[in-house]
Amino acid sequence: MVTATKERAVETNVEQSKGNGQKTNILKVENLEIFYGEKRAVNGISLGIEKNSVTALIGPSGCGKSTFLRSINRMNDLIPGARAEGEIVYEDLNILSEQINVVALRKEIGMVFQKPNPFPKSIYQNLTHALKFAGIRKKSELDGIVEESLRKAALWEEVKDRLHKSALALSGGQQQRLCIARTIAMKPTVMLLDEPSSALDPISNAKVEDLIVDLKKDYSIIIVTHNMQQASRVSDKTAFFLSGDLIEYDLTEKIFTNPSQTKTEEYISGRFG
Repeated sequence: MVTATKERAVETNVEQSKGNGQKTNILKVENLEIFYGEKRAVNGISLGIEKNSVTALIGPSGCGKSTFLRSINRMNDLIPGARAEGEIVYEDLNILSEQINVVALRKEIGMVFQKPNPFPKSIYQNLTHALKFAGIRKKSELDGIVEESLRKAALWEEVKDRLHKSALALSGGQQQRLCIARTIAMKPTVMLLDEPSSALDPISNAKVEDLIVDLKKDYSIIIVTHNMQQASRVSDKTAFFLSGDLIEYDLTEKIFTNPSQTKTEEYISGRFG
């Protein structure tokens, strides 16, 4: 069972791979199929997600990319009639198994949604609410996690003097970075970002993109985006989805300059979608 501890089997694999220069997959997806009732939304997808990298998921609306993303931390479990078949392997365990502790899993594989969703509480309380629920009560420890998380989210200097003011008073871009900081506070390994800057102005969008690139030093990031320029700027690898199928998955530079599949080229060039 996945637990909230950080004694990960994947760390051993990382050490073993350092000598040969190969990148380690933190997630391995095998023949994943996702259904909503009788409708199949994802069709037998297999791919590996590399550790400490940014993986972009692109494709037209309804292609299955967000459904795929939500399967990685079992968010689809909340949708009546949704079910998944196949494997998503994390720490040598299939996280789709009924034996997985889903609450613990979501601490290690955190998620940031399209629309900023801060709690109607103070900035400080937004970051400490889940920590207290997890049993962390010492103020000095909470203070340290709050500062560390806000620094990693490039927000500390902007809010350090108003930590006990309402998070709802922040701008949209600041609220989204607060939500990223809230995820960081739980010390995840993987971060799932579902169009995290689609509702933001260009300046806030640029700050979030810079943040994503910086965060991959510490986290493995998977981002769903409709913005082709954003995918090309922030990601190391890109997966193109169409009608529930994985059409192509490769280095981002190759996807955007020399794709192998005609459908990928047509989508990238704007012929549909």
